[in-house]
Amino acid sequence: MSIRIGIVGYGNLGRGVETAIGLNPDLSLTGVFTRRAPESVPTAGARVYPMSDLDFRRDDLDVLILCGGSRDDLPIQSPELAARYSLVDSYDNHAHIPEHFAAVDAAARAAGTTAIISSGWDPGLFSLNRLFGEAVLPQGSTYTFWGRGLSQGHSDALRRVPGVVQAAQYTIPSEDAISRVRAGEAPELSTRERHTRECYVVLADGADPETVRAEIVAMPDYFEPYETTVHVIDSAEFERSHQGMPHGGFVIRSATTSEGNAQVIEYQLALDSNPEFTASVLVAYARAAARMSAAGDHGAKTVFDVAPGLLSARSPGELRRDLL
Repeated sequence: MSIRIGIVGYGNLGRGVETAIGLNPDLSLTGVFTRRAPESVPTAGARVYPMSDLDFRRDDLDVLILCGGSRDDLPIQSPELAARYSLVDSYDNHAHIPEHFAAVDAAARAAGTTAIISSGWDPGLFSLNRLFGEAVLPQGSTYTFWGRGLSQGHSDALRRVPGVVQAAQYTIPSEDAISRVRAGEAPELSTRERHTRECYVVLADGADPETVRAEIVAMPDYFEPYETTVHVIDSAEFERSHQGMPHGGFVIRSATTSEGNAQVIEYQLALDSNPEFTASVLVAYARAAARMSAAGDHGAKTVFDVAPGLLSARSPGELRRDLL
């Protein structure tokens, strides 16, 4: 019997989730749930329902995948929906994950549901690789570099700034910093020394560019810690130059195991489509959430709490035979 999934929200990430579900024979898509008028949401075939239908669809759904933004949507939706459904979200504001976890955990434990938060690739797969590096090589330093690529979460944060109608934010790693880490220098790098952020925004008629720029560069967590450049462009240039969604990055653990023996672990992603890859990770964790819920393992979870075998459509015996 297939695991029945509902998608909450249908932007770039929601479209990616619909595509990813179609690649997994053990999963089925019940439908998309939206705050917009259902008839205004074109999908690749999925049925679309109003959010209010979630009040009475529990018998038709095993797990929800939440595809809203981390700034305004998920802090509200994840706890509210965890009180009714098992779910997966991609909450990516690293500084506020502990309080997001606490809010979702309280709701999920009271309801007997399983909610895997902050899945995706960072937080998510990169988090796991940071953990592996520290556990295996305790005497060393871990470095995470993102990009060059378009960040969905940061682009969404830009679009929430008053006066911004279209936006794209690119994260650019320092090549010098990466080279020093790979060489085993173990440098101490500030946030500003690791990355810069480059923003391209289209403004509404009458919006003041300097006011918008000032609000962006001062935004806590998202832009304030970084060297941030804001470019104001017109919609034609945005459509011409900023429709692709590449991304990627590195997690590097540089350490020593004894005098003169340097060890480096490096994990890299190179993505043509950030939303499609993120969606693929969410879908794998949705499988795990449904299995954990069925086993009575309830409450909020992160990628640290999920056994890798639960992500796979294969049986434990097949995994031992073919991958171990």
